[in-house]
Amino acid sequence: MGLFGKIKAGLSKTKASISDGIESIINSFTKIDEELFEELEEILVMSDMGVKTATDICDSLRAKIKETGITDPNEIKKLMHGIIVDMLGEDTPLKLDTKPSVILVIGVNGVGKTTSIGKLASQLKLEGKKVVLGAADTFRAAAIDQLGIWAERAGVSMVKSVEGTDPASVVFDTISSAKSKGADVIICDTAGRLHNKKNLMDELAKINRVISRELPDASLETLLVLDATTGQNAVNQAREFKNACDITGIILTKLDGTAKGGIVVAIHNELSIPVKFVGVGEGIDDLQPFNAKEFADGIFDNGENE
Repeated sequence: MGLFGKIKAGLSKTKASISDGIESIINSFTKIDEELFEELEEILVMSDMGVKTATDICDSLRAKIKETGITDPNEIKKLMHGIIVDMLGEDTPLKLDTKPSVILVIGVNGVGKTTSIGKLASQLKLEGKKVVLGAADTFRAAAIDQLGIWAERAGVSMVKSVEGTDPASVVFDTISSAKSKGADVIICDTAGRLHNKKNLMDELAKINRVISRELPDASLETLLVLDATTGQNAVNQAREFKNACDITGIILTKLDGTAKGGIVVAIHNELSIPVKFVGVGEGIDDLQPFNAKEFADGIFDNGENE
């Protein structure tokens, strides 16, 4: 299955929620009126785009219809496809311009953080990059062990310490190891605890100070991992983390297991944080770089790219 095929398959439940719902509404209307807009907005809210984003899309749709003079409801899906692509904006790949570059990965327990790190490490290694993992989520021994399993599976090295060690010291050791190995990319797991934002901010600030001191000119990505199946809760998590630290991108996991893929649009529109990767399966190669057009094609069953 090609890249577009994986994205399309992974979005099948979201497509059923959004596109099939829109199709049903369109087929029940012979003209474009305010009642049609209200029903479209309801479909978008139910797909976890949220009230603000659903309203913004429908406002853009009204403007497009007025501008083009379209009267046939069957033209609406094509217009909505374009509006969502525009709303998602330019795709934002990882910025790994230095050797080494650093990726900090944050997120609450259970969202697929460690799994995403392993898949990302495997992907970067396949691109020919030398990767070193840092097990800086030292508050759970299980997190260290799980990352070790993924490091072995991906064929990359890992730096770790015992449970309870200062996370910043693990990051320091990881940087030292990466320098000695001539690594291209450092990926550090971190503890994601939202119940005490001050602790999270203090911990990440300390880690960032170590990185700034040891690698002052390094490219730095801070990626937040979110579970797509939690819908609007994931948007709220992103909002909380954004208030605590400078997030450069989102990894959205479990997109294949939910009809709530509309949160991709909400995250972009409401928080201005780009989704950089989406998880569309259990395999090590099922973490895919996000592509706005492929996402919209998958939702609206546009098979042109297959």
